[in-house]
Amino acid sequence: MTALRPERDSSGVPYDEQYASYGEQGSFEEPGAFAAAVDHLADPLTDPLPGQHPSPWFRSGQPATEPEPEPQLPEQEWYDPQGYARDWYGAQQPAQQPQQPREPTYEELYGAYAPQPPADDETVGLRTADTRRIVEPEPEPEPESESELAPQPEQPPTGGRAARRKAARKGAPPAASRAESAAPLSRVEARRAERARKPSAGTVISRGVGELFITIGVLMLLFVTYQLWWTNIRAHQQANGAANDLQEEWAKGKGKPGAFEPGQGFALLHIPRLDVVVPIAEGIDKSGVLDRGMVGHYNEGGTKTPMPDAKQGNFAIAGHRNTHGEPFRYINQLEPGDPIVVETQDKYFVYKMASILPQTSPGNTSVIGPVPPGSGFTKPGRYITLTTCTPEFTSKYRMIVWGKMVEERPRGKGKPSALVN
Repeated sequence: MTALRPERDSSGVPYDEQYASYGEQGSFEEPGAFAAAVDHLADPLTDPLPGQHPSPWFRSGQPATEPEPEPQLPEQEWYDPQGYARDWYGAQQPAQQPQQPREPTYEELYGAYAPQPPADDETVGLRTADTRRIVEPEPEPEPESESELAPQPEQPPTGGRAARRKAARKGAPPAASRAESAAPLSRVEARRAERARKPSAGTVISRGVGELFITIGVLMLLFVTYQLWWTNIRAHQQANGAANDLQEEWAKGKGKPGAFEPGQGFALLHIPRLDVVVPIAEGIDKSGVLDRGMVGHYNEGGTKTPMPDAKQGNFAIAGHRNTHGEPFRYINQLEPGDPIVVETQDKYFVYKMASILPQTSPGNTSVIGPVPPGSGFTKPGRYITLTTCTPEFTSKYRMIVWGKMVEERPRGKGKPSALVN
């Protein structure tokens, strides 16, 4: 076994000899030396400058009057990393700092499927009601460029409960429905949507029937306008023209009493109470006489009646009560004693209204006989009969007005008092 030897360093000098100077400065065995040194080293902020430490272990061999100046070394970097890299690897480009990864936004992470905030029962009910009202989403317009084909991210709903309620009242679809409608459809779904957009046979038929009814309604409205408005205007123009022509013929000496052609005017009818002045033409043809705003004289077959200048007989005439001039529209307002005057080229024949029959059959021709039943006349005389359709705007029945001649006055004596007053 090797005996213990004093330890030496590489110089071969024992440690005791190397550090003998420390023994001269003091020993740890001196009372209080070690504790004083430790107490002064407890706080680094209280460490004194070199040579000023109160402990003998940190003092130099000579008394410390002034601190020894430290040798000044040239300021230089002992290690140049750039020069080192240049010497070994050549000139290099400055290293780029790595970019910090950017945190994705809320929309990029979730897009249309962003988690919705928790909703209360009332908001869920409102959204359910709005979803039921949505029958079919409106088709999206065809994009014009590839950039429009990319689905746009849906904005998450903002606002609190009041904002969601307001959106629900306006009928805004939920975010899920909007995302589904914005998503591109497959080929099968596109075909189904196209078939759903095409109207069914029942829809086409109902549309056609509706358009037909609208067309019929418009035509009926035009027809009613023509009958109630335009026919009166046209008939008044024709009747006034016929009256003017008749008076011009009288002024020229034409139109003597005798046989008249069908549709030829020969007299003027005056009803002062109704402010009616209308020409009387031969015959009761509808298109040739009555529809032209004139009144017609019964002169055919079993309905032939005498002229006003006959010594005895019933002068019967007919006229429209509605449309085409409607000269007899208000004859139901005549009262017994009202004058009815027939003016010819030579004379005025004045009648007094005697009675009225409000309604009778169209086939009752006895009302224009020599002594009409129901008129109050008991024997033949010189009478006048006015006939027209009733009720208004129909031709189901006839209204009859009778009158009795009270005066025959030549035109040379002037107008009768019934026309003057």
